[in-house]
Amino acid sequence: MFGFGLLSALVFLPLLGALFIFTLRDDEAGYCNARWAALWTTLIVLALSLYAWAQFDQSSAAFQLVEQRSWFGAGLVYKLGVDGISMPFVLLTAFLMPFCILASWESITTRVREYMIAFLVLETMMIGVFTALDLVLFYLFFEGGLIPMFLIIGIWGGKRRIYASFKFFLYTLLGSLLMLVAVMAMYGVAGTTDITVLLKTNFSAHMQTWLWLAFFASFAVKMPMWPVHTWLPDAHVEAPTAGSVILAGILLKMGGYGFIRFSLPMFPLASHDFAPLVWSLSIIAIIYTSLVALVQEDMKKLIAYSSVAHMGYVTMGLFAMTPQGVQGAVFQMVSHGFVSGALFLCVGVVYDRLHTREIAAYGGLVKIMPLYAIAFMVFTMANVGLPGTSGFVGEFLTLIGAFEVSGWVALFATSGVILSAAYALFLYRRVVFGALEKSSLMGMSDLSRREVALLAPLLLLTIYYGVHPAPILDACAASVDQLIKGYDAALSLTKTAALSLH
Repeated sequence: MFGFGLLSALVFLPLLGALFIFTLRDDEAGYCNARWAALWTTLIVLALSLYAWAQFDQSSAAFQLVEQRSWFGAGLVYKLGVDGISMPFVLLTAFLMPFCILASWESITTRVREYMIAFLVLETMMIGVFTALDLVLFYLFFEGGLIPMFLIIGIWGGKRRIYASFKFFLYTLLGSLLMLVAVMAMYGVAGTTDITVLLKTNFSAHMQTWLWLAFFASFAVKMPMWPVHTWLPDAHVEAPTAGSVILAGILLKMGGYGFIRFSLPMFPLASHDFAPLVWSLSIIAIIYTSLVALVQEDMKKLIAYSSVAHMGYVTMGLFAMTPQGVQGAVFQMVSHGFVSGALFLCVGVVYDRLHTREIAAYGGLVKIMPLYAIAFMVFTMANVGLPGTSGFVGEFLTLIGAFEVSGWVALFATSGVILSAAYALFLYRRVVFGALEKSSLMGMSDLSRREVALLAPLLLLTIYYGVHPAPILDACAASVDQLIKGYDAALSLTKTAALSLH
């Protein structure tokens, strides 16, 4: 499909919604209309993404729904497309956005128009990242998402929002500047920034090393990997609830998606050489950040550190480069998207009532908020990786993939499962169980209808994909198989050439 089509509508429809909200009056009626306009825009985008999913052929590893137009000339093209790896992330983005709007319905009361505009612009940037098939276009979307997120944290965040927003912006921007240099170098060699052409371009082993490091600097910060993870807890703590949901649910996944789309298929020799480094950093992230999570007194900060640990399983599975490892990493990212998003929504529920995230301020909520206790329990078990929840499938597959390559890597990574149970159950016990003694908790009400509507779909998905993971695994199977075959072929060719030279 040439010209503007379905994917362009998915990418740019949120911008049209943002432009409409910009024309609304800056009064209470305008705020109400802004909320409804944002909600309907995100729902229409979700409907379009489901239609795109219906048109998608899961048995094919090729890019589908491709749109292409000449852009600046000289090899730069406006090109969009999806495959089995990017399509689940497009769906995840479109699915989570209405929840973000609903979560902000009552808690955001100032500059409502600007808030909704920021989220719709952010949706455009995120979907653009997962659909771009031109490297420059990808970079523009990848970096463009920093601006609305910077504003969301800096304007509607907590007391230390300015510090957290600048730290988030500077960390991610500095990492991406090296990627920009790498993009220019790749253009100099290939004469184009078309990703489908670059995937077939053979870069020299020496050049692959430097390109891999440049891309790694950007994607490692975005995930974030240890030791460049310190911006994430601050950003989560200060961001509004919906900001934390989209930060954990989508923005962290851009790093993992970048590894799959660029580092592994374009620089296979460097990826093979640097795999032990990635495994080491992944194991440190899993163990170290889990231990740090154990001593946290802020609910959001604890969940933020747990996200770093779970992303450690993703990078470990990806660089194992086995079918189970890569598929498990994709599944883990999708599962973590709605599980971590739901956990931040659960924190937002009690924060809206008591205006504190300190764990010590709570206790005994099961006696007055039984529905909340049930929902929080399911998402906590999924975060632990309990069999029967979606959290188990991704972790189990990445561990199997890692075990095929190195038993020691899998052994150390498995310790993270025990540590995750420790900090997650520690949080749940102190918040939900115990005696209901604090007078400030007595007037708290259970989940409202809006909050039930927010948490119920996420709860059902968590259980559904825990017992039936096939929809996600089947969708990415063909693309993952093609990725691994290309990777293995590149390594085999290099070994053959080395033997011939010897």
